[in-house]
Amino acid sequence: MLRSLSTIITLLVPSLAWAQIDPSPAINLPELNLQLGGGDGNFVDALKVMGVLTVLSLAPAIVISVTSFTRIIIVFSFLRTALGTQGSPPNQVLVSLALFLTAAVMTPTVSQIWEKGVEPYQAKQINDTQLMGVTITEVRRFLLIHTRQKELITVFSMANYDRPASRNDVPIHLLIPAFMLSELKLAFQIGFLVALPFLVVDLVVATLLMSMGMMMLPPVMVSLPFKVLIFLLADGWNLIVSNLGRSFGMDV
Repeated sequence: MLRSLSTIITLLVPSLAWAQIDPSPAINLPELNLQLGGGDGNFVDALKVMGVLTVLSLAPAIVISVTSFTRIIIVFSFLRTALGTQGSPPNQVLVSLALFLTAAVMTPTVSQIWEKGVEPYQAKQINDTQLMGVTITEVRRFLLIHTRQKELITVFSMANYDRPASRNDVPIHLLIPAFMLSELKLAFQIGFLVALPFLVVDLVVATLLMSMGMMMLPPVMVSLPFKVLIFLLADGWNLIVSNLGRSFGMDV
């Protein structure tokens, strides 16, 4: 009997002690007030941060699709293939050089965006929507200058769109692929002109080796020093970069 009583007391004492403690104290949470925008045309700070992060994540695609990077890097690839130097210059060197040349080509467009959009926006003279409009307008101007009519017609035919009355009415989502097609076509044309002299050197060296009966010797090994020498004597890098700049309308 005493054992049973002591067992009951042992079980009840912790329960009474825990009963005196409020297991769920009241928590006063501050009221959440989320405003999705004001009447001045500006977005919320959270949406601005989200937009900046989205642009940063899409930065490589933007650089490739709406700048001069595509034309420059393709010409450099043709040059390296024509020289036959395999991995020299390395990809990192060519991409870095193409990025800096792209920055030089895009400087006038970026300057217009800064003067007409960023500076007034910092002075609170325009809102976010107007800043985006200025940016798209300046980018469209660059794309229209370097987009050919034939590529525009091709893209409009694929999208089943009616042709606009003027080039200024072309939608941006159709202008970008037309611009990229124009860049690819012109880059291959320039690449062909770059590779043609080195092809002639390869043919001459291969003909000489065959006439001398040295058919087991790869012609590339013999022609490589001559191609590099000709390229250096002609100041090839400066010549190619200058002509790439002129193809974008720069005074080089």
